[in-house]
Amino acid sequence: MESSAVSITYKHIICSAPKPGVGLIVLNRPQALNALCNALIRELNDALSRFDESKSIGAIIITGNEKAFAAGADIKEMAEMTFSVAYSENYTASWSHLANNIRKPVIAAVDGYALGGGCELALMADILYCTTNATFGQPEIKLGVVPGSGGSQRLTRIVGKSKAMELILTGHSFSGKEAGKWGLAAKVVDGGRGELVAAAIETAEQIASYSRVAVLAAKEVVSKSQELSLKEGTDYERRLFHGLFGTADQKIGMSSFSAKKRPVWSHL
Repeated sequence: MESSAVSITYKHIICSAPKPGVGLIVLNRPQALNALCNALIRELNDALSRFDESKSIGAIIITGNEKAFAAGADIKEMAEMTFSVAYSENYTASWSHLANNIRKPVIAAVDGYALGGGCELALMADILYCTTNATFGQPEIKLGVVPGSGGSQRLTRIVGKSKAMELILTGHSFSGKEAGKWGLAAKVVDGGRGELVAAAIETAEQIASYSRVAVLAAKEVVSKSQELSLKEGTDYERRLFHGLFGTADQKIGMSSFSAKKRPVWSHL
């Protein structure tokens, strides 16, 4: 059954299901280089939630266009905001919906600019693919503020304190090649956006072909590694490993392997 997100017409994003099990979200504010405004975030969160809840979708991709994944937050929207409004409305908290609430694997496919909030959105994804032409950065210091959607935390965990300090304190951008070299990107594509999205779809389709229960558990244990000590994380992993022996798909997977047959997952 097709995901309901595909059948909805959004103003700032485009949704589709290009391959079985794959949900694709394209940020679509080209006139503003896909700058992240509250209206776009609301639509993105709605589409992510619909894909996450859909039984037909196993993995999700977020991408932009050739010029920009997302060039940052919409400065016009927040320029006159006061502390009272930002604090009382918990501004940007809803931007972390992807990181905090989406259980299915999400791939960010980045071409062009991914700056500020755009960089933070890409870092929230479980897997990041980019082109050599991608440009990342946290330039908030140039606006008199700091990253507000997890950039200082996720970037530091990936590149280390010294490099993150340099990038955030100077506002310097970095390339797709550097993103691959530093471990931000799992894959750097030499071609353009077409090749990038094709690579992301190929990976998403492969992930979606496995047991949905096992995929959810795999994402959960890797995510926990970022929060727990090695001992706590290893214990947590073992408990989920044990738990999967109570699923139908564990029996299907192991019996199919022994019989040298392709498993037909029940996702139960």
